[in-house]
Amino acid sequence: MKNSVLVLAGPTASGKSALSLPLAKALNGEIVCMDSMQVYRYMDIGTAKPDRDEQAQVKHHLFDILDPDQSFSVAEYAVLAQETIHDIHRRGKLPIFCGGTGLYLRALSGGMDFGGTQADEAIRARYQRLAQEQGNEAVHRILLEKDPESAQNLHPNNLRRVIRALEILEITGKPMSRQTRKGKEPLPYTLFIYALSWPRETLYERINLRVDRMMEMGLLDEVKNLLNRGVPLTAQSMQGLGYKELVPFINGETELEETLEVLKRRTRNYAKRQITWFKVEKDLRWLSGEDGTATNTDIIIKEMSKR
Repeated sequence: MKNSVLVLAGPTASGKSALSLPLAKALNGEIVCMDSMQVYRYMDIGTAKPDRDEQAQVKHHLFDILDPDQSFSVAEYAVLAQETIHDIHRRGKLPIFCGGTGLYLRALSGGMDFGGTQADEAIRARYQRLAQEQGNEAVHRILLEKDPESAQNLHPNNLRRVIRALEILEITGKPMSRQTRKGKEPLPYTLFIYALSWPRETLYERINLRVDRMMEMGLLDEVKNLLNRGVPLTAQSMQGLGYKELVPFINGETELEETLEVLKRRTRNYAKRQITWFKVEKDLRWLSGEDGTATNTDIIIKEMSKR
């Protein structure tokens, strides 16, 4: 398994983190974040970040590397991911990427050249005006028409990235989802990509239960603490599920029951978009979450040992 990289992908609440720990222990691996929200400090509960005990069992990378008011691009992630892979391989261990951010996986599996595309302030201003006049959904609908693959992986409220995708499309003439590594040179490692699947209703039940559990763990206080720190509502980090949805309740604009139903519905919709994204990912192998962690751990170990 020299120069191999294992990826555990799939929709939110599918059990990726629970699978990553036994695999890391069995395969002499170290876990690397592949989640666009878990890179932020002080955002633990709402991102379902591995807790201190889990991180103490196996070395973890690229978690808690940014303050919540900082922006972070896929291109920047790709650079850090490659550096991390090199470091882990140098020490004779296996990098295990774990998370559900499809663009991060694309950066690992195919490169992605769009990070070098220069900004065009005129294009950005045009779409920002449209969002102010007609709402974020109007901008997202344009992306859905022009680049449905990218749009399915971006929430309309993640306006900065939606506009960036449209900007790249206008400048390069190619959708962001189709941007690939320059020259398409071979990857310097072998990728083993797995994703966990569940029956739709079962996954939705897991999502609903996860939201309830996050609230019991103190998600409301976590969001309040971020606001008290002065993190603006427009920050990239605050566009994450579980954060922007609670703000109206904190401000006294909605009831808690209504707020949680919105959060659960948006999380279910996000899971649908993740599944759509991963279904077109080349060389991804789906495993049934219903088979259990032990069975899936054995499957992955056996398949990796054959190559």
